[in-house]
Amino acid sequence: MPVLTVAEKTLIPTFTLQQNNERGNTMIDVREAGGQCGEFRLDPAFLQPHRKDYYFFVLVKGGANRHWIDFVPYTVKPDTFYFTIPQQVHLKEHSAPMEGLMMSFTNEFLQLEDNRILQQLPIIQNPAAAHEIKLSPVDLAFIEDTMRKMLTEFNADGTWRNQMLTSWLRVLVIYLSRLYSEQYNETCVTLNYCLLKSFQALIGEHYASQHDVAAYAEQLNLTPGHFTEVIKQQSGKTAITHIHERLIVEAKRRLLHTELSVKQIADELGFEDAAYFNRFFKRLADTTPIAFRMQIREMYS
Repeated sequence: MPVLTVAEKTLIPTFTLQQNNERGNTMIDVREAGGQCGEFRLDPAFLQPHRKDYYFFVLVKGGANRHWIDFVPYTVKPDTFYFTIPQQVHLKEHSAPMEGLMMSFTNEFLQLEDNRILQQLPIIQNPAAAHEIKLSPVDLAFIEDTMRKMLTEFNADGTWRNQMLTSWLRVLVIYLSRLYSEQYNETCVTLNYCLLKSFQALIGEHYASQHDVAAYAEQLNLTPGHFTEVIKQQSGKTAITHIHERLIVEAKRRLLHTELSVKQIADELGFEDAAYFNRFFKRLADTTPIAFRMQIREMYS
């Protein structure tokens, strides 16, 4: 596990697409790793725990390395598609040669009028919290061809470039969503399902300051009773369980990737005191925060 400085241990940095884009594009990036482009050089900062504020798609053609998304390790395999959504914690264990195609795009890109339909697709919503899609030879050929067309268009800087990129991205995301649905048994999107995703998005924005179900129901213009019923029907979990699960995930991220004290983490997540946070964490995680920190770091080391 990489050694962090004192400053790095106190926070998990977030990288924007503009920071990782040599051409300064703030909404979309397409690039090739290895192959005719030579060896891909990873920014050393990506070897530290970090978040990306954009969607990240990778078609791996060759190479092998090990990386973590939140608390799950993945050994990258050739001819496989990997993807992450914004704000998850990434960590590569080491920099190793890789060959493939990479694409990144932001929420702002999805907010453009022509792209909004893409927001509801399974690969974007990622309800199964998945990160890997297995590819048949036919799937591999189709996805590589589509991403190469996007790469050519991205580098050409021609007329109606954004419209072309949007068209190819739409094809790619729909195709990947079909594979996602097959491999993760995702059901069709309904209005109530969209409500669930809106609730989860709000939790992502307000988990540190808003722990009450009624407050989220009010933001979504629903009565608490109806809101709770819809969330339970769509997800099999109560609304308060969704809130608590996000708090636990954020607590675990800080316990693993920072040197913040338990009291500091409790403060960051909106708990009144460390004792209450300890009881909350032990009830949901079946271990104490300190014990979890020791156990998970042993897995990393």
